[in-house]
Amino acid sequence: MDCTEQRNRLPRTPGVYLMRDTAGTIIYIGKANNLKARVASYFRTDPSFKTVGIIAALRHIDYVLCASEREALIVERQLINRYQPFYNAMWKDDKSYPYLKITVREDFPRIMLTRRKIDDGNQYFGPFPEVQKMKQLLYWMQKIFKWRPCKLSFDATHLPPLRTVKSCLYFHTNRCPGPCRGAVTAEEYKKSLRFIQLFLKRDYLKLESLWHKEMQEASRGLDFEKAAELRDRISAVRHMDQPVTMREVKNEDLVDSLDMSRCLEQMREELSLPRLPVVIEGFDISLLAGTAAVGSMVLFHNGKQSPDRYRRYKIKTVSGTDDYAMLAEVVTRRYRRLMREKLPLPDLILIDGGKGQLAAAVAALNQLQLSLPVISLAKQQEEIFIPGRAAALLLPRRSPVLRLLQSVRDESHRFALAYHRTLRKRAMHHVN
Repeated sequence: MDCTEQRNRLPRTPGVYLMRDTAGTIIYIGKANNLKARVASYFRTDPSFKTVGIIAALRHIDYVLCASEREALIVERQLINRYQPFYNAMWKDDKSYPYLKITVREDFPRIMLTRRKIDDGNQYFGPFPEVQKMKQLLYWMQKIFKWRPCKLSFDATHLPPLRTVKSCLYFHTNRCPGPCRGAVTAEEYKKSLRFIQLFLKRDYLKLESLWHKEMQEASRGLDFEKAAELRDRISAVRHMDQPVTMREVKNEDLVDSLDMSRCLEQMREELSLPRLPVVIEGFDISLLAGTAAVGSMVLFHNGKQSPDRYRRYKIKTVSGTDDYAMLAEVVTRRYRRLMREKLPLPDLILIDGGKGQLAAAVAALNQLQLSLPVISLAKQQEEIFIPGRAAALLLPRRSPVLRLLQSVRDESHRFALAYHRTLRKRAMHHVN
């Protein structure tokens, strides 16, 4: 589900919205008489200077439904006092935080950090929370977009003497297009500037579309070096375009719900997942005394059990006690069906077991040509095994991430065992 569709699913009722960054930290809390309309206002094509910084960092939105705007005001104040979000505090205290400034009035504009936003005809983005992170972003952007980082003062009709710029390292390392040397016109330079503006506005789809057209033109013109560079740019920007996820938080269990939201964000970080693990599916095999082998699949949504979506399996293709092969059968059956019926795939798969069980599940997914995040959790030391990592991941026993993974693992074991006992009782009943 894309971001627009998610926003369309928001209710048109009073409530409070909590905006989080990639790490799950709450960066802004606001109230609304109409949640859908208020949240949508942040994604306009011409956002205000205040909202640009929020949208640049935003990755997840929680919302609390309220009976009235007055109740929303009360809940908003309680939550702001509790969590002290960065942007709420910043706008309240009117502190000085950095902006990105584009000197659009120059023939060859520059981009720089500044703590003052003034009405000088230039373009500003921000403010942004952390100077160091903005410096790192600027360094990365400069390598991708290539603008002049120098402080030389010149225009298109009066370039600086060649002797003063011929040894410029930025030009010779391909990090500046060289307007000071006449290597690029003001028109060409400002065309590249448009890409930077689209990036800072987070209009990644349009940026990718423009670069894709340029890449095709470069390929047709046999300029394969430029085409390869544009391909790499597109790849880099696609990694930036992570969807914004949204979910409702019930007012009566607000703290628990917010804690779970933070837990899922922490899990994504700890396990290096590509997206928030909203849907986790857990698998286990039950084989008692070598009889009635069964498999189970349990599903957790937003950290909570969804029993109506559990599935159980009789092992059909494996005889004996080869639980690796049994696990591969169950995983194959589960995801072959989801693919056939074009149903959503999980954000994370959890296998009850160690390296052997994990390898069996990975092999089954590879056979299906599926690339899904999958891990295993071994009971004895609570070791987490991740494909591609030699050493197991050990989380603190009190870690909320570990506790959630244990809940999924234990529930898959319980469900498999319950089905196994049911089949054994039926078998005994038929014998008697």
